[in-house]
Parts: sequence; structure tokens; C-alpha cells
Amino acid sequence: MARVLSLIRSKPFQALVGKQKSAMCTMSMDSRAREIFAAAVDAVQPDTVVRQSIERKDDSIVIDGRKFTLKHNLHVVGFGKAVLGMAAEVERIMGDHLVRGVISVPHGIQQSLQQHGKGHLLLKEDSQIKVMEGAKHNLPDDDAQRAAEGIKQLASKLTEEDLLLVLISGGGSALLPAPVPPISLQEKLDVTRKLAGAGATIQELNTVRRALSLLKGGGLARHAHPAQVIALILSDVIGDPLDLIASGPTVKSEMWPEEILSILERYKVLNSLPASVKDILSIQNPRWQDNKDESSVSEHVHNVVIGSNSVALQCAGRRARELGFRPVVLSPGVCGDVRSVSRLYGLLARFGCSTEEPSPEIAAEVLRLGPEVGVESWDLCRTMQVLEEGRTEGWGATCLLAGGEPTVELTGKGRGGRNQELALRVALEFKGMKLPPNGPAFLSGGTDGQDGPTEAAGAITDGGLHDEAQAHGLDVDNFLINNDSYTFFSRLSAGRHLLAPGLTCTNVMDVHMLLIPAIPIVIR
Repeated sequence: MARVLSLIRSKPFQALVGKQKSAMCTMSMDSRAREIFAAAVDAVQPDTVVRQSIERKDDSIVIDGRKFTLKHNLHVVGFGKAVLGMAAEVERIMGDHLVRGVISVPHGIQQSLQQHGKGHLLLKEDSQIKVMEGAKHNLPDDDAQRAAEGIKQLASKLTEEDLLLVLISGGGSALLPAPVPPISLQEKLDVTRKLAGAGATIQELNTVRRALSLLKGGGLARHAHPAQVIALILSDVIGDPLDLIASGPTVKSEMWPEEILSILERYKVLNSLPASVKDILSIQNPRWQDNKDESSVSEHVHNVVIGSNSVALQCAGRRARELGFRPVVLSPGVCGDVRSVSRLYGLLARFGCSTEEPSPEIAAEVLRLGPEVGVESWDLCRTMQVLEEGRTEGWGATCLLAGGEPTVELTGKGRGGRNQELALRVALEFKGMKLPPNGPAFLSGGTDGQDGPTEAAGAITDGGLHDEAQAHGLDVDNFLINNDSYTFFSRLSAGRHLLAPGLTCTNVMDVHMLLIPAIPIVIR
């Protein structure tokens, strides 16, 4: 391990920290963690990312280095949890060049924004953009289907002189349900639910869902042809794959009936298909090739990811530096079971907090866990190298940042979410370590402000949590078995560990934060 680390050893960065200390360093570790998380969320606010991605120059706009002429020819459609705020900023930027728009947003979102004092994310009263709410409980419904029909009709009437700005964010798939006729919405839902219940992967579910959809898998772009289509995307998927975010309505996706049938047969769903689904799948060629040249459609589409977990982590890192930490980004793609993820963070904390050179076994286990949690060995080696140098060269405190979307195995019926459970499990990994400010602290929070069906986004923990729980008569293991992390944190010290930022109006997955204090240099 030492040999691997030595290959990537860099020069000391003491100048980055030196003897200077921000006045903010007098804040507690808990307070600084919350500040850094807030910076991550602020960086991917819907109006912020749109404003930063569109440069208005007289009667033209520049997006991702490309110039588009405005001549009262701009139309807007959108779907997703953050789209209302995105549309409000587009409205401010485009002025009277905006002709018409239709957006599909979550049920109750306008009222919620008003109640939370976020009126700047609402459209003007005389807006040209029609807001349609639907997908109650994040499930496709008739209201969302009517919105999808309105979006399809708008796109289908465009000409080659028009610009269509498509706004996409997390939750967009449920807000754009448009089954291929004669398939009904309920029939499509039944097929995907059966597949999910039989153990189909998310990739397989998306493959089938796109095949039964008019607008997903590039369908919206095909309906808008020959208009110029520009999609601004706020990603909530690891790796920002354009074809998976909201099921890729502006991204070419080849779907062959044989592939769909093999998935349905693999999970023994084929024989129970509705007649309408069987009729659609009996078509022997991709449906769009019957009427439009796919390459021509693709030439008129420009997809741009304007906000993501990586963007949030970068801004969190800048705030961490202002608060006296050396920021290190591990990965924006952490996934896998929370048990493995918590073990990884526990090992990295022990590696970074050790006053002497850590045992090779710790580094070896960190590298072994990498594939299980979606983190490359190179990133783990780089991170351990920074932690080692921080210990041996006196750099001061470190803020290790990561993001992604781990999973939780449901074994109970309690209230909680992956972030709160991860924070609780990491606290158990910290057991026996010093308390902040001399020991590590950990934060895990959902950037959408909601972790599972709870009022919290996540939690902040440290090595003293186990003893604190015992003092309150709380059995941590029982709460974990029942997936009841929210109840645990609510009862512990009046909920002081909970992270509850409220309605954030955005979603780029989760932010993980491991704060490691400055380690005294051992002079031998």
C-alpha cells in the first residue's frame, strides 16, 4: 500500500492552510458541517444553475458555448421537482421572446414555495408558461398524464424557426407519463411494478418503461422536430447519464422489441401482459424509424447538464476552505449498501485520525470496499495519500466530501431514510474515538431536504453517539433493525443531531461529509 501511495505523493500544500485560521474556525464542528452542507445545496438551486448556464446577449443567448438567435420564437417545456424555479429564471432572462410554455411539476409545489418564502421561484402572474401539478406521492397519475399531453401538443406544433427549451430535473419521469396508445397508464404501471417486484434492475425497468412511452427515450425530441431543442438538465443520477435522467426524453435511445421481450420473459411477466402491450411489442422495428430520420432529429438537439452532485461538492469544498478545512472530494458516485458505505467512512476516519502510521490492514480493507461502494481505487489511494500527508506534515483539519445514493435493505417498518441510517451506522464505526473537536464528525444529507418520509434531510454524528444513546435509554441496534433512524434521532437529545434544512427546491442526490480534526505531529 505504501508503494502505491508513494507513486501519487505530491508536494506539501502547507501554503494552502499555513498558520492562518479563519475567524469562523471558532464555530463547532457541527455548525461548520451544516454551513458546508448549506453551501452545497445553494450551489444547485434551480434559478442559480439556469442563470449560470444562459448568457443573454441582446437578441441571442449562449448556452454551453453555442449561440442561438431569439426572435420571439422561444417555447418552454419542463418536468421535475426543481423545474418551477428553473422556469421562473428562464422567464426573467428571456422576456418577451418567450412565446409559450407548459411545465409539469409536483402536486402542491406552488403553495409550498409560497409558504416557505420562496416566491422568487414562482412564475409571474401573467406568465406565458402554464403550470400543471401532478404525480402526487411521486407516482404517475392522471394529472401528470394530462400535463404530458400538453407538453407533447406544444412540441408537435413547432417549426424549424422555433427554439424549444426543455427543463429537466429529478422526478421528471413520474411527471411525464405518456404511454404509447393503446396502452393505458395503469397498464404501464402494472407492468413495471411486476418487474420491480420480481427483482428487475433499474436499467431493465428503464428499458421497458422507455419502450412503452411516447416521450421518453428521445420521444419528446422527435415530436419537436424540426425545431431546435435545448435541454437544460439538473441531474439526480450517479454519473449524470443523459438517457437515465427522467428516462431521457431528449436523448436517442434504441429500443428493440426482442430486448424488451427477453427482459419480460426473464422475470416471468411475459404471459401476463395486457393485450395492448403485446400489440406494441409485436412491432419489429424501432417505432420512430417509420416516420423520421433519427440522425436528423439528433442534430437538432443539444443536451446540457447544468447542475449535479459534482457541482454541489465543488462549492461545498470552497465553503469548507473558508471555514478552516482542507477540502478533499472523494467521489460523487458513492452507492451500495449503507453497511459497506459506513464501514468505508469509519476506516477512513481511523486512517486520518491516527497519530502514527495506520496499519496496512486499514488501507487494504479500504481498497477492498471500493468496488462495493462505487469508488475507484485511484480515488481511494489519492484520498488516503492526502490524509497521510495531513497527519505527517501538519496541514490542519480535513473535510472529506462525497456524494451519491447508497441503498438500505428494509428489514423493518420504522421511519427514516438512507442518510439518517448511514449517519447512525457511521457513528457506530466511530465508537471509541475522540469527540469533536479532537475527533471526527460525519454528516449525510439529501440535497432535496427530505430523507425518506421524514421532515429531516439527514443527520450529523460523532464518536460519542453510542454512549449518548445509552444515557437516553435508546438501543441503537433495535432502531437499525426496524429502519427507524428518524425516531431514534428525534428522541436523542431533543433531535439536535438531525439535519433539517426544510424545502430546498432542488435535488442532486446526497452529500456525505467526514470532518477530520488536525492531528498533532508526533516528533520522534
